[in-house]
Amino acid sequence: MNYLKRSRLYLVHKKGQSLLMLLIMSAILVFVLSGIIIQNAAITATNNVTKSAGTTISVAANRDKMFSQMRSSTAKTKTLTTPTVANTKIKKAGSLSTVAYYNITNTASVNASSFDAVSTTTGTSSMPSGGPGGGGTTASSGDITINGVSSTAHTTAFTSNQAKLVSGRNITASDANTKNVVIEKELATDNSVKVGDTITVKTTASSAKKIKLKVVGIYKAKTSSTSMPGNDPSNTIYTSYTLPASISGTVGKSSSVTYTLENSAKEKATTKQIKQIIANSSFSVSSDDASYQQLLQPMKNVQAFAKKIVWLVAIAGTIILGLIIILSVRNRQREIGVLVSLGESKLHIIGQLFAELFTILIGAMVVALLLGSFVGNKVGNQLLAQQQTTSVSNTGSTSGAPTGTPGGGNMPAGKTGGTLRGGMTNQATTSAANKKALKTLNTSITPSSVIKLGGMGLVIIALAVCLAAVSILRLRPKDILIGE
Repeated sequence: MNYLKRSRLYLVHKKGQSLLMLLIMSAILVFVLSGIIIQNAAITATNNVTKSAGTTISVAANRDKMFSQMRSSTAKTKTLTTPTVANTKIKKAGSLSTVAYYNITNTASVNASSFDAVSTTTGTSSMPSGGPGGGGTTASSGDITINGVSSTAHTTAFTSNQAKLVSGRNITASDANTKNVVIEKELATDNSVKVGDTITVKTTASSAKKIKLKVVGIYKAKTSSTSMPGNDPSNTIYTSYTLPASISGTVGKSSSVTYTLENSAKEKATTKQIKQIIANSSFSVSSDDASYQQLLQPMKNVQAFAKKIVWLVAIAGTIILGLIIILSVRNRQREIGVLVSLGESKLHIIGQLFAELFTILIGAMVVALLLGSFVGNKVGNQLLAQQQTTSVSNTGSTSGAPTGTPGGGNMPAGKTGGTLRGGMTNQATTSAANKKALKTLNTSITPSSVIKLGGMGLVIIALAVCLAAVSILRLRPKDILIGE
């Protein structure tokens, strides 16, 4: 009788045993499939993270170089001069295919003329206007900070929700070479200024010059805290990067720029290209992928855990099935002895066992395909939630130290557009990462998942049969039939 036919008859005759094997193998394959689809979902999510995390590369003044030049100066009055780079080079680097967008930053200090600046209880501002992020040399500080950018929507303050537009529009690239501005809500309210109005400021130079500015938008700073008395964040006015450059006498040049990448995985290569374009020892080029890493780590953990599930379940399943088959072979020794004594090949008997398990495997795969997606979705999203909670907790415990100098003028490389206050960089990064964090895994069964499941199933039953084959090959029909 054909061994394939015998395997079918055995499964029909031993319904209870066949059902038990089906349940065991179904459980094994359900967890194997869950691991596979969780791993696939984590890989897909990881690829999406690289495109959405917003890794930045910043070009900013090299402070060590600035102080070195100031100390070596022979002038009686030593001033700290902020270097600038031509906008043509900045735009050339911005045209790289790996760059999604870039934000040029210049700052200048002026005095309010047609309106009153918001004052704090005590103190006056003494921050020099020529810090990193500003243009020109030091001068007496005014009560208003002009923060020139390519786009307010792409500054750290706005992307981290520390500032939010409440009226009018944002500053965009089309505002270059204009005097359009976006002012803070408290400053606007105190001076009864609304969108469309014109305000006037004065430069801080000895020959003060008045500049009329058109208000095109009003933003709200979410906190009024400031680390510098007399320097209220409401006194920060956003405008195009060209206006501070004209005030400081550096037209056509800028002091810093931040490039946001299309794909965070291209960070190293893009940094190298930008360094080649902007080759200047007075500037440092550095990247900030903290948000990317914070988003990526939970995905890596989920992916690694899913891989462990697949291997652990596969190994455990092979051992369990192998032990079951070995016990089954012991109970079927007389049957096997009769078959061998009748001339049946031991390889055919092993083939019969494989055929029996293969038939059960087909049924178990159907059950796994029905339940695997549900189990994988529950397990995957629970694991993702746990990993993200752990990641945020770890980040929060290490981001308490403030970064940047008071007033947001001295920003660390990797940030752009200026912050409204010092000490907000790490919090902003965490907030941005939390905003983009993946809340759920998109687990689904794909054709590749089914192929992997089938392959894993075949490997499991093949190894299980191989374990049992050792005892079958050692059987001697004569010893079996005489009861030894």
